[in-house]
Amino acid sequence: MTFFFQRVERLIGSRGAEPEANVSFPEGLAGSPRLPLQPDGERLRDRRRELELLRAALSHYASGAVPARPGDQQLLQTLDRSREALEDIYGQHLTFEGEDRPVSGASVRQKLKTVSGEVTGMDVEEILGEASVVQDVETVEPGANLIGMKGRKIAPQ
Repeated sequence: MTFFFQRVERLIGSRGAEPEANVSFPEGLAGSPRLPLQPDGERLRDRRRELELLRAALSHYASGAVPARPGDQQLLQTLDRSREALEDIYGQHLTFEGEDRPVSGASVRQKLKTVSGEVTGMDVEEILGEASVVQDVETVEPGANLIGMKGRKIAPQ
């Protein structure tokens, strides 16, 4: 909970759009998140109001005013919404050990109607960890080029 609250706080603070290189990831995070955490500026702007509501909902737990209890459905739903927003803004999964979902790391999701030129999901130069690209494309026209991932090194650790 603390990790999600800190990320939400930072994103809506004055330095929210800046990359964050010194991040302590919580114990039990599966995979290798990519550093620095670099928010997508447009997604951050689009989700700012949602982040403010999530911060307000989590602040009662973070301050200790409301005890965080296992099985607290409201807290679990708020944390789930926080994670979904953070994953969208940072473009990578934040997954804990034992969860049935993609491991933490760089992630690209593209939903495209028609590709007539060139589309690349991820053009990588290093990453050193997990990375995934999901492309949902209706039509790839003749002569078009659809690339999921290209580059150098994505060496899983």
